[in-house]
Amino acid sequence: MIRSVLPIQFVIIFFLSSYESPAQSPQVQLVTSGTNTNLRGLSVVNDNVLWVSGSNGTVGRSLNAGKNWTWMTVKGFEKREFRDIEAFDANTAIIIAVDSPAYILKTTDGGDTWKVVYENRTKGMFLDAMDFSDYANGLVVGDPINNKIFLAYTTDNGSTWKELTSDTERPQADSGEAFFAASGTNIRLYRDGNYYIVSGGSKSRLIMNYEALALPLVQGKETTGANSIDIYDNGNPAKASKRVIVVGGDFALPNSTEKNCFYTTNRGKSWKTPKIPPHGYRSCVEYLSQKDIVSCGLNGVDYSSDGGRTWKWISKEGFNVCRIARNGSGFFLAGANGKVGKINVD
Repeated sequence: MIRSVLPIQFVIIFFLSSYESPAQSPQVQLVTSGTNTNLRGLSVVNDNVLWVSGSNGTVGRSLNAGKNWTWMTVKGFEKREFRDIEAFDANTAIIIAVDSPAYILKTTDGGDTWKVVYENRTKGMFLDAMDFSDYANGLVVGDPINNKIFLAYTTDNGSTWKELTSDTERPQADSGEAFFAASGTNIRLYRDGNYYIVSGGSKSRLIMNYEALALPLVQGKETTGANSIDIYDNGNPAKASKRVIVVGGDFALPNSTEKNCFYTTNRGKSWKTPKIPPHGYRSCVEYLSQKDIVSCGLNGVDYSSDGGRTWKWISKEGFNVCRIARNGSGFFLAGANGKVGKINVD
C-alpha cells in the first residue's frame, strides 16, 4: 500500500523555538553563492545534515548546517537536471533526473557512488517531484502519459520502484494539465496513506488520491497554475486534510500577484484569498507552525505570521525552494547560482 510522503532548493537556515511564532519577521542572510548550478531540490535531514540538487548533474551536501559544502557531479549525468532530492541521513539520498529518459538514482555512501534504481525511456516522460512519508515509503509524480498522471512508488527506501499502471490507480489528467518541477513540493505524501498533488497549465487542480478539486489559482497557460502545496497537521495525520496552502502564479510574470496563493481550513470545500498575497510568483511554500509560513520565488521570499492571511516581503533575493528540517527546527532555502543563505530569528 502506498504511504503518504512528507514534504522536498538553494539553502537558507531558519531556527525556531518549538515552532512558536517569532517576535518579528525573519531576515535572510546570504552565506555563499557561485556554484555553477540552479538548485531546485532540497532535503533537510536535521539541523546539521542537508542535501541539495540541481542542474549540470550537481548534488551538494553539508554536515554542519550549511557552513561547509561537498559539491559533486554525478558521473554520466553531467548534463542532466536533478529537480528533486530526498535524503535520510549523511550517507543516503535519492535524486530524480527529470527528462526523458527519466532516472531515479540512489547513494548510500554520501554521494561517492550513485546507482540507477529506476529508468523509463517512454516518450514524453518527465518526473517532477517525489516525497517520502517515512524511511521506507515514497511516491514520485510525473507529467501525464496517455492522459493519465504518472505515479510510481517505493516501499524499500527507494531501492526499487513500481509504477501504478491500472486506470483506477492513475488519475485522469485534463487537457493541458501537467506538473511543475520547480521545487519538488507539488506532492506531499502522508502517513495516513493519502497523497496530495497540485497541477498547473491550462488547468490547475488539487488531486487527493483519486479525488480532484479545481483550484482558484491563475491558470490557462503553460506557465500558470499551482507549483507547491503544504499541509499543516501538527503531527496528527488525521488532521492532514484540513489546513492546506497552495502557491504558484505565472512564472513568466515573476512580479505578478494575480491569484498566486490560496488557503483552506476545510479540505478545499472553500478557499480563502490572502488580504495581502505573496509579492509575486511563488514556487514553494512551507509551514513552520499553524500560523507561520514561508514562501519563495524568483523575486524573493515572503513570510506570513497569520496563517496565510497577510504576507510580508522579507527578501528580494530569489530562491526556488524552502524546507524545514524533518527532525529539528532548521529552515533552509535554495536557488540559482549555488546560493546559500540563512535566516535567524531574534
